[in-house]
Amino acid sequence: MQVFILLSLRVIMLRTALFALLPLVSSMCFAETQAVDIYSQDQLLEMIRSEQYLAKVKQDECQLVQDIEARAEVLKQPLYQFLWGEMLNHGTCVKANAVKGMGLLREAAEQGSPEAMVKLAEYYQTGKFVIRNKDRAVNYLLPAAASGSLAARMMLVRLYGEGYGSPRDYEMAYNWLYNNVFTDEATKKKALSLLQVLAAKMPASAVARAQQEHLRTR
Repeated sequence: MQVFILLSLRVIMLRTALFALLPLVSSMCFAETQAVDIYSQDQLLEMIRSEQYLAKVKQDECQLVQDIEARAEVLKQPLYQFLWGEMLNHGTCVKANAVKGMGLLREAAEQGSPEAMVKLAEYYQTGKFVIRNKDRAVNYLLPAAASGSLAARMMLVRLYGEGYGSPRDYEMAYNWLYNNVFTDEATKKKALSLLQVLAAKMPASAVARAQQEHLRTR
């Protein structure tokens, strides 16, 4: 009889322990399968600027592929065209398709996305996915730099310093970068180095004009 009572008590204690663990197990399972919210425009812009967009898509276990595709292909949102295009270019969560990916980047650039312009310029500068053409890279960078993109301005001044593009635009590009606001010393130091190289290709009078806050035409 005592043995029976002891066994019964052990069964009751085991059941109690299992019931106590159920909420914890359920919450863990829910956490593992919890849906990821689609990125806001601000979130996506920050991901692109920090070059973490593909890593973030993989980190989210590719749950947003269909949403990203819809926003790029159906809604034609430039930042999502950029993201979907890059996913296709690099085969992130989908089968690689650089032809379609580059087409999406061009569509985003045509809609005025500085991020897409800069990315296309990078590809033409390095020759990845396309034949290397630094003059074409300059053409993509000019409107992006005019819109205020620091990345575009840095790359544009570097390419001008290497002798690409038209000398007629040196003064304007110098003025944009020289008068840019920098949030860190390392970037400012790099910009000064690029400007120094470009200044060597310009008349002293042109450099003096370009260093004014507002560029004065001749």
